[in-house]
Amino acid sequence: MQETGTKNPAASLTDLGLDVAIAHWNLAPEVLTQKALELGQGVLNDTGALSVSTGKFTGRSPKDKFTVKDAITEHSVDWGDINIPFEPADFDKLYLDVCDYFKGKEVWVRDSYACADPKFRLNIRVVNETPWANLFCNDLFLRPTAEEIKTQQPDWVIIQAPFFLADPAKHKTRQGNFTIVNFTRRIVLIGGSSYTGEIKKGIFGVLNFILPHDHKVLSMHCSANEGEQGDVSLFFGLSGTGKTTLSADPHRALIGDDEHGWADGSVFNFEGGCYAKCIDLSKEKEPQIWEAVKPGALLENITFFEGSNVVNYADASMTENTRVAYPIDFIPNAKEKSYGGDPKNIFFLTADAFGILPPISKLTVPQAMFQFISGYTAKVAGTEVGVTEPQPTFSACFGKVFLPLHPAKYAELLGKKLAAHPDVNVWLVNTGWTGGPYGVGKRMSLKHTRSIITAAMNGELNHVEYVAHPLFGVLIPQSVPGVPGEVLNPRDTWADKEAYDKKAAELAERFNKNFEKYASESSEEIKNAAPKTVLETA
Repeated sequence: MQETGTKNPAASLTDLGLDVAIAHWNLAPEVLTQKALELGQGVLNDTGALSVSTGKFTGRSPKDKFTVKDAITEHSVDWGDINIPFEPADFDKLYLDVCDYFKGKEVWVRDSYACADPKFRLNIRVVNETPWANLFCNDLFLRPTAEEIKTQQPDWVIIQAPFFLADPAKHKTRQGNFTIVNFTRRIVLIGGSSYTGEIKKGIFGVLNFILPHDHKVLSMHCSANEGEQGDVSLFFGLSGTGKTTLSADPHRALIGDDEHGWADGSVFNFEGGCYAKCIDLSKEKEPQIWEAVKPGALLENITFFEGSNVVNYADASMTENTRVAYPIDFIPNAKEKSYGGDPKNIFFLTADAFGILPPISKLTVPQAMFQFISGYTAKVAGTEVGVTEPQPTFSACFGKVFLPLHPAKYAELLGKKLAAHPDVNVWLVNTGWTGGPYGVGKRMSLKHTRSIITAAMNGELNHVEYVAHPLFGVLIPQSVPGVPGEVLNPRDTWADKEAYDKKAAELAERFNKNFEKYASESSEEIKNAAPKTVLETA
């Protein structure tokens, strides 16, 4: 076997059953970029970033994600539509065929790690079939020093064979592509798809099992930043709620934009980079991401203006899910060591298209657990075929598809964290509609939302008057610096108060209907924090 690059002298791919012709270890980003260009696997855009196509799959394929059901996972994993079981013997057969596929091939290997807090560091070795996927791993995972590489041994291995197709009849997969996580062998096996998000989220799923199950660390799908006084804020939210926009603050250091853990005394980034959506990206709207598209970054599934290598970020002809991957230090205010102390403020962001929820409200611990397990936002008309009016969307813990354990386990762990840190404020922030539902009301002012979040982080809401929402019970501040008082109470913004009451009861009922599937595994305090559906009368 021919080998290039820097590696641990004792490291060997033969230990993994791989007999390849050439293995490139830990090559620099510029070398990987050049190799991808030589192989015809990508082109440079006008700023020097590598642009590639991920082929047939431009997003994750959740129905083809499996977890090996074995002694470790059998009684721990929440089996069902999200966590699909796979037999150990079937995994072993498929793994051997993937190894056979790699015989005589050229591969790119990278030693990296996840979890910035050294106490929870998870060493990862990735074997890629393409150099640009290895560039992605360099950008997204944490990067060990050259000295660390010389001795690092992997805790987990990712093997990505995008051009290997499984035989469903033989290998027991659903179709040719697959992502399979094996906790006993500590392997993530990926085949049939070049979409790099499978690599990123494969390890996220691993950490969502290991950290809560083994270490009682809360794993979180959120962004995090830190103020000049060391105060940490967390931002949870589904797509379109403003998580990236609101956590990007030039006056605060970015800890990370997507995946974090909360241990005692520590909020830490899982990753070493960002995987940002870039549909409609502009310098004016998201200047930090715009400036990060440079040599070393990886653009996926974008197009160029005709006759040029200038990216047309408005073009969704390949996919709405256009992406750019880059190391976190491409962001000017990124924190060098991407972890901080316990959070001071936690924001649950929701784009409520029904216009019911307040622009900001304070949550009790049980309410925080209920809202966390609900993970609510709403789709607006026109976002999908057949959506003609606002549709509620619930994703437990703001990332249900990545959770190996039952969502109640994460909610209860959040509750324990909050009980141990009573000074932590949890806020529900509506970045959606006010004055009526979508089509009647208007979108919350971004200026007002920024003022609200700044006031919360500065402690300016600690001593104001609060009034409980009559159905949801959340506490609504009656004054916020820089925000007109009339927008704070959502019912007051509706011309038709009875229509508001009716729609609020409908939304409360949808929350409770969604919660039914989690009720049997949830504590009484979570159940009691559910909204009322009928106004109480004297």
